[in-house]
Amino acid sequence: MIASTVLGGWCALPAWAGEPDPKPAHVRVWRTRATAGPEQKAPLKTRLKAYAFRLLTRYAWRGGEQFRCLDSLWTRESNWNHRAKNPTSGAYGIPQALPAGKMRSAGPDWRSNPRTQIRWGLRYIKERYGTPCAAWDHFRAHNWY
Repeated sequence: MIASTVLGGWCALPAWAGEPDPKPAHVRVWRTRATAGPEQKAPLKTRLKAYAFRLLTRYAWRGGEQFRCLDSLWTRESNWNHRAKNPTSGAYGIPQALPAGKMRSAGPDWRSNPRTQIRWGLRYIKERYGTPCAAWDHFRAHNWY
């Protein structure tokens, strides 16, 4: 029996409470050494989406809803692939410009630079539809924008 000050007297404890552990526990510790390695970059598609998101403010579009519409539109059109080409129409790039040469107005590297394509695509959306959500609504109704 063990004295209990809480109960003001003696109380019985289970048999295991007063016995030492039959075997001491063994703990294994793994040690690792952190080394500085090359910085990991996010996948290209993620970086391009972040770039487009930052540009939305240039057109007075607030990020959230307008970006969701833009992301839905360009995911459906090209999956954010700057080399995507529609085999039937010839539409090209992230925004699927038709004809593709329209993007030349955004820069001479329009075929190979996804940022140039994004800048052109956002300007096109602003001039033609006003907002990415209006362009997305048009796309859903007509399967093109």
